[in-house]
Amino acid sequence: MNDNVFSLIKSHTSTDINNGKIKSVGHVYLVGAGPGDEELITVKAMRLLQEADAIVYDRLANPALLSYGKPHCDLIYVGKKKDQHSLPQEKICDLLAALAGCGKNVVRLKGGDSFIFGRGGEEIDYLSRQGIQCSVVPGITAASGCAAATQIPLTHRDYAHAVVFITGHRQNGKMTINWDLALQKDCTVVFYMGLSNLEEITRQLIERGCPTDKPFAVVSQGTSSEQQVVLGTISDIAQRLMHRPLLSPALLMMGDVIHANGYALGLANQTAAEYRGVNQ
Repeated sequence: MNDNVFSLIKSHTSTDINNGKIKSVGHVYLVGAGPGDEELITVKAMRLLQEADAIVYDRLANPALLSYGKPHCDLIYVGKKKDQHSLPQEKICDLLAALAGCGKNVVRLKGGDSFIFGRGGEEIDYLSRQGIQCSVVPGITAASGCAAATQIPLTHRDYAHAVVFITGHRQNGKMTINWDLALQKDCTVVFYMGLSNLEEITRQLIERGCPTDKPFAVVSQGTSSEQQVVLGTISDIAQRLMHRPLLSPALLMMGDVIHANGYALGLANQTAAEYRGVNQ
């Protein structure tokens, strides 16, 4: 991030924020960028990108979407990955407030949907306390995108009557998963941000009584041209990935719906064939 942006944050934080609410001219839009495929974005989101004075974007937002911005639009990267944050969350909130306080219309572009493990709730709360107008434009969340791309239905009359989204990453070094929720019968369970903790997640589920033959899928870089799929069961999926590593971002899916049709199996076979070809 350049020095001008840092100066903007510092100036805004040290004056307007410490003195209470600021008078905002601009507007902040929390916009869901969808799960990876640049075409999976709403018409409204595309229009806001074209009109924005500044776009503050995450690592999981497809970079191709930035091309919709105006010629002199400020493009500011604030992406995060495991243990690597280009800007702390509180500074991102300060940045959004500072840009809006300068009279800019700001698009906060997030992968997937801002309100599903996207910290959109924290940002909108902060902006509201500063008296800054904020709107939310939903996006296709990764679970929906990966389900469509692999033809694994999240719900199905014969297999799953409910779907559960769970964050699979650690917070302050600890797993905070509601295991009872993850073990509901007739349910599809989707773990976000759980790839690095896959072995622990599956072990904990088995220890709590999950059947060892429960179908399990890992979808890497879902909906993109680089998508890869590995299928297995809860008892062997971690071992399968040790022999065939996948890149983040990846979604973990558990449930009988994985075998509702053969399409996902075909994708997994394709991924396996590509891996063998590369490593021969």
